[in-house]
Amino acid sequence: MKVSADSVAAMVAKVLKQRGVKRVFALCGGHIMPLWMRLDAEGIAIIDVRDERAAVHMAQAHAELTGDLGVALVTAGPGVTNAITGIANANVSRAPVLILSGASPRPQENRGGLQDMDQSQLLRPITRYARTVREPSLALAELDEAISCALGEGGVPGPAFIDFPVDTLRAPVPEALRMAEHITAKPRVRALPDPDRVAAAVDLLWSARRVLVISGRGARQAGPELSTFLDRLGAVYLDTGESRGVIPDDHPAVVGAMRGAAMGDADVVLTVGRKLDFQLGFGSPAVFGAAQFVRISDAAAEVRDNRRGAVEIVADVAATLGAMVEAAGNRAAAIDPDWAGKLRDGHRGRAAKLRQSMAAVPAGADGRLHPNRLLAALQDAVGRDAVVINDGGDFLAFGRVGLSADAMLDPGPFGCIGVGVPYGIAASLEYPDKPVLVATGDGAFGFNAIEIDTAVRHKAPVLIVVANNGAWQIEVHDQEETHGKVVGTRLQHSDHAMMARAFGMHAERVEREEDLAPAIARALANRPALLDVLVTSDAVSSDGKSGLAWVPDLQPLAAWDEAERAWRQG
Repeated sequence: MKVSADSVAAMVAKVLKQRGVKRVFALCGGHIMPLWMRLDAEGIAIIDVRDERAAVHMAQAHAELTGDLGVALVTAGPGVTNAITGIANANVSRAPVLILSGASPRPQENRGGLQDMDQSQLLRPITRYARTVREPSLALAELDEAISCALGEGGVPGPAFIDFPVDTLRAPVPEALRMAEHITAKPRVRALPDPDRVAAAVDLLWSARRVLVISGRGARQAGPELSTFLDRLGAVYLDTGESRGVIPDDHPAVVGAMRGAAMGDADVVLTVGRKLDFQLGFGSPAVFGAAQFVRISDAAAEVRDNRRGAVEIVADVAATLGAMVEAAGNRAAAIDPDWAGKLRDGHRGRAAKLRQSMAAVPAGADGRLHPNRLLAALQDAVGRDAVVINDGGDFLAFGRVGLSADAMLDPGPFGCIGVGVPYGIAASLEYPDKPVLVATGDGAFGFNAIEIDTAVRHKAPVLIVVANNGAWQIEVHDQEETHGKVVGTRLQHSDHAMMARAFGMHAERVEREEDLAPAIARALANRPALLDVLVTSDAVSSDGKSGLAWVPDLQPLAAWDEAERAWRQG
């Protein structure tokens, strides 16, 4: 059935086109076919996937890498419920994602129609906006509100959900209500910082002796300003999984390999668009000692969680950093050069030692490659001008320190393993001229392995490398129960390359070290491609040995619980 150019579906597609949406990640279904048809009519690419969860993961990767709105289209009922894991992940990661869906026709509502359920009520706790729009005359205003909520205008960015009964999608929007104010693209809200708070922050930061800067999601679009700020103040810097690549690893402020000492010794900690969540010990004095905090973010929730700042600024992050540099003028910073120098030297020494050891680490007792040998070869092949997605349990911990690139993504604070393949597909479609690498463990790969079919059909130039050790994450269980042994759940060494070849993807299985570099070169030249690399199951990361393989950035905080209890008990 033809869908008219004045229908709700047509207006939704027109709005997305006007807002700069180039592609929508989707899985088709009867309740959303009017939207599907009109998106195609507007020239918006539809990346059809094999599971709705993957569609939302792809939309999130697009949003996180570009800073723009990511859009997923899922059908009613099980289409929506399949998408929930992706929506929850975007919610925790505060990623601006719009999820569109359909619903049963209005006359069938609550009468047992196909896939009839109250979807907006189901999703309300994990979205910034969730509403079913039944009245065609309200469609444009509600869609405008949903997009604004997703982008965090006036609040925290995150997923927004909007669905329409299928008969509403086909109904016309009254001409008088097809107003340009709801259709055309809007300039992004950019709140400027309060000058008095900027001055207060500068006074505290420029008079402190040991300043640590920690960045997060909010710093992603402020890389140049953050770099200038670090150069001007002379502070030391830690990135997190949320902002990896914003500051190059070779920047003199970076002290990632000394994060425990930096956090424990700092007298002032500046968080830049970063929550003090579990990855940072919740900002506890057991971790950060008596340090004062300066909190800046474009989202109010990121300046008052767990620890309040001596100075708090809710404003555009880039504008705030620029304003602080300007306010400081020629003022000399009081940073202790011996303290900062010691951390920098320690970081460089450990980083160099890591690079050397990665390239020389011996094989396991089973004769198979150590994961670090694989990562060293991948780093040499893709370089820094790449997009790298790390995924997995214990393998994620190896990849987090073993790989470096200008843009990096991982399962994030929700710990949502399985994002690697869909993230990589979205990234490679957005940046087809860059090397896009997915480095994933075999367990995590299995969650969305079927999406290699999507990569082949849409010619997404992604390289997927599966570290195949035939095991789920290895954990340290109770020492008395296991007599001190490391234990884990075993998988079989499935032939993932054979599966990929069945879908028409270039794929190879690598079992010997001497075959690794040539295989990587062939794969990069024939993307999309998959390498199934057998690695030893003997290797356990430092996070895994601490029982923290699922917890990003906490390896230095293994004793945090005990220290926190001691602090609270005085």
